[in-house]
Amino acid sequence: MEEIVKKIRQIPDCELSLGHDLTSFTTFKLASKGDLIEVKSVSGLQKLLKLLTEAKTGYLVIGWGANQILPSECEDFIILLDFAFNLQEFNELKDEYELPASVGLNHLTACAVKLGLKGWEVFTGIPASLGGAIFMNAGTNLGEIGSLIKKVKLVTPEGELREELITPSSFSYRKNHFVKKGEVIVAAVIGHHGVDTYIPQKIKEYLEYRKSTQPLATKNCGCVFKNPAKDLPAGKLIDLLQLKGVGFGDLRISPKHGNFMENRGKADWDQFRSLVELINFEMDHFYGIEFELEVKIPYH
Repeated sequence: MEEIVKKIRQIPDCELSLGHDLTSFTTFKLASKGDLIEVKSVSGLQKLLKLLTEAKTGYLVIGWGANQILPSECEDFIILLDFAFNLQEFNELKDEYELPASVGLNHLTACAVKLGLKGWEVFTGIPASLGGAIFMNAGTNLGEIGSLIKKVKLVTPEGELREELITPSSFSYRKNHFVKKGEVIVAAVIGHHGVDTYIPQKIKEYLEYRKSTQPLATKNCGCVFKNPAKDLPAGKLIDLLQLKGVGFGDLRISPKHGNFMENRGKADWDQFRSLVELINFEMDHFYGIEFELEVKIPYH
């Protein structure tokens, strides 16, 4: 361990912090601790992944942690991307934008409001980095981000840079089909469907809708479960079982939206697991359905 730590600290643009408190690195804020590596450049990431792969050492990439849960003790190195980006790029109307994976969707939404970019309303209100959103094909009732992506740049576990041209089969519901094990998204080219003066109003209206129907002000991880079918929302099914407000310790199912869980204090992994098991038990008993998790959980 000492040797790998020494080598990581010699890589330019990589900052290692051992035993780092990772609680604030996810929006759910379940207590977590691990070894954190902040990476400031693609070249630094290439050297880092090559080193970790050759040393047969595990790693996990986190973005904004909006749809991700970390265990109490992380076994692998946690990688956080923080690539430089000039937001002035969003001042100019372009057919396509090449953006780093670490840029926040909030900046893209602000650009959509400013320029009226049609299609960019689909990720309104999603608290995520571009890379994380692409990885899980994040979306809302308005659509999915995968429909806008043209090309994705990735770093392989061997430290090589590769490009993926996006096709209609590259994405499905909350999933990508091109990121291979150990690969890390570092940039993407995103397009739009032209300019529409109604886009700013559409984004405003959808933000108001989200605020009225989802517990955005609480510590949560977004939707916990995938919808079993397009016309069968998980939140509605949980609501029908009258499970809203049910919980363990500091964790509860949101009274506002059945597919959200709220951390009201110092909730932990065991409480989350217990609540997921309770929901799935009730779902199976009454409807014969077992939910699939939408939130990403390493090692499970």
